[in-house]
Formats: sequence, structure tokens, C-alpha cells
Amino acid sequence: MAGLSLQCGECGTLMKSVEEAQEHAELTSHTSFSESTEPVLNLVCSTCGKPCRSKTESDLHTKRTGHSEFVDKTSEAAKPISLEAPKNPKEDVDMADAVDASSSDPKEEMVVPEVNEKLLEELEAMGFPKARSTRALHYCGNASLEAAANWIVEHENDVDIDEMPLVPVNTKAEASKPSLTPEEMRIKAQELKERARKKKEEEEKRMEREREKERIRVGKELLEAKRMEEENERKRIVALRKAEKEEEKRAREKIRQKLEEDKAERRRKLGLPPEDPAAVKPAAPVVEEKKSMLPMRPATKSEQMRECLRSLKQAHKDDDAKVKTAFNTLLTYIKNAATKPDEEKFRKIRLSNAAFQERVGKMEGGIGFLELCGFEKIEGGEFLFLARDKIDMAVLSSAGTELNNAIKNPFFGVL
Repeated sequence: MAGLSLQCGECGTLMKSVEEAQEHAELTSHTSFSESTEPVLNLVCSTCGKPCRSKTESDLHTKRTGHSEFVDKTSEAAKPISLEAPKNPKEDVDMADAVDASSSDPKEEMVVPEVNEKLLEELEAMGFPKARSTRALHYCGNASLEAAANWIVEHENDVDIDEMPLVPVNTKAEASKPSLTPEEMRIKAQELKERARKKKEEEEKRMEREREKERIRVGKELLEAKRMEEENERKRIVALRKAEKEEEKRAREKIRQKLEEDKAERRRKLGLPPEDPAAVKPAAPVVEEKKSMLPMRPATKSEQMRECLRSLKQAHKDDDAKVKTAFNTLLTYIKNAATKPDEEKFRKIRLSNAAFQERVGKMEGGIGFLELCGFEKIEGGEFLFLARDKIDMAVLSSAGTELNNAIKNPFFGVL
């Protein structure tokens, strides 16, 4: 069965003629085409008569105009496709002339046709190559400078545009005088340059749109990849925290069981009867209540520091990451003050600083811990400052020890 259409092997588009395939190739740079027995769809709008060549095109027409009735005339328009490339009638005439000339005198010599030298010089002055100008003057019959310029614009995409035309040696073209004045020639040259400039700008705009679309697509892909990576990282951290809490819970349970076993062993060695669990449980709240009613103030500065850190941990026990960040920030402040005591910037903290407030300032016991290390509020409470003559290395060392213990001990502030 003869082919009814040409199908693009790269995008699948159906075309009903070689001319359409050539236009498609110029627009998309697709070069693979094959015959297809599937006819090109021909849907005609019943309201306005507009033909649509695909279901997508008919849907767009319905959206824009509201016309929804279409008549399928595909079978009426379907006919075998011709694979012969379209021919320029003018080229056919030239070819026929050439064939006649060659058949009449096969040994006749071919030469470059004579053209109007003045017109040729004017075209070259306008920036056109000599071969292109000669071809234009020959095919427009040396009519005028304007006719030659128009011919060049219309045939600028011809493959042989820059080849010298050849005619039999006995053929002479009559040269005519130029019909354009110098002013008209200058205007025509400007028009041609302007036309070429606009065409170039349109092409650059089209390429820029394509590049922008590509940038947007790549940007969306990167954002999606980043979002998925962050989501996976968040899930991993949640799972890790859950595992750590489970491990901590199991460790506490093991310690409690070990304490119970040691206590039972001591009672056995002393000859005391085993402790009744039912009798022990009611007593626990009473002891806890007494402790809460009679809080004991830490006697030493190290104990006061430990109590500050314990308060901070208990106040934010549900957010281990925030507590850990606070402890590490405090340790950085203490370390900088101890190792670089002569640099004031390491001994002065702005209380209104957003990072300080987020990591330490808003945390219960954070500022109190720094005050125990020797920092004092100055300038109306705007800064925390550790004076050079008030630096106590022993106190800073104790503070560093307490912070390291709090960071490394998973049960600090819990048991």
C-alpha cells in the first residue's frame, strides 16, 4: 500500500507532503523521516470551518473559541504521498533551457553571463558577494538594482546562491541602465540591512527562550532533587534519634535491674528477708516529694555549674539536638576565653545577637552558667563581658570539665 503521510522518526509528527517535512526539518533539525500508511488527521470545525490536524489542535481550538463540533474528513483528504522534492518553476525553465542547449550543441562552451557592470559594482558596494550579485542580475534580466536586491533576499537560502551562473557562450544578456538613484540605492541598502538585523534578532530571541526554558527545567530538577535529599536526611535523623532513645531506655533499664540485684544481694548477705515490691513502691513518691520540698543549694561553684546544665537539659529534654548545640556553644565561649584571654572579642558577647539567643540566651540556665564563669552584664545589660583581670583559669577549667561530662554522658540530667 502506498504511503499516505511522512512520519518524523524522532518526534512522531505526521506530514502530508515533502514540503511540510522540509519545513519541519528546518524548524526542529530532525532528519529521520519514513513513509506511513496512517493518514494525516483532518478535523474541520463545524462552526467556523477551521481545519485541525490533530486531537491536540482541536482541543486548543475548542478552548480558545468554544467550538466543540468537528467533522472528520480524514478519509476524503487522504491520498498517496509523492516523495519527489518540490521544484522551483524558474529553475525548471532554466534546466529545460540548459537541456535544450546541451542537446542542440553538446560541445558548446559554458561561460559566465554578461551583466550590467555598474549594477554589479553597486551591489558589491552594498556588501553582496560578486557571485551572488552576478547570479541575481542574470536571473532578474539586469532589470534594476531593486529587482536584483529583491532576488537576493528571496533566494538567500538557495544552496547555489554563491556559485557563478553559467550559460552557453553565444548567449548574451542585454544590460539595462540602473533605475535607482544613489539616494534610492542607499535607502534600499538600509532596508536590506534592517531586514537582516530583525531576522537575526528574532532568531536570537527564539534561542534565548529555548535556553531559558532549559534553565527553568534544570532548576526544577535540582530543586526536586534537593528536596528529596533533605527529606531523606530528615527521615534518617528521626530514625537515628529514635534508635538512640531506645538504646538509652534499654541502658537505664539495665542499670535499674543491676541496682535491684545488688540491693537484693546485700539484703541476702545481711540475712534480711527479700524486699516486698508492693511495700516499696508507695514510699517512692514520698521521698521524691520531700526532695522537691527541700531543695539543697549546691555548695561549690562546680556544683552550681552542674546544676545550671542539669536545669537546661531537663527544661528541654524533648529536644536533644538543641541541648547539645547549647552545650557545644558554651564550651566554645569558655575555650576561647581560656586560650585567647588577651583578645577582647572572645570575652565580650552581645546579648541581642540572634545566633546567641537561639543557641544559649533563650535556654534556661545558659546565661547563668556564663555568669558563674565570670561574665558580667555591662552597658545596661546589652553585653556579657569577662574582664581580663577577672579571668580565673581554674574556674574556666572546671566549666570545661562540666560541659564535656554533660556532652559525653548520655544519662546526664536524666537519672
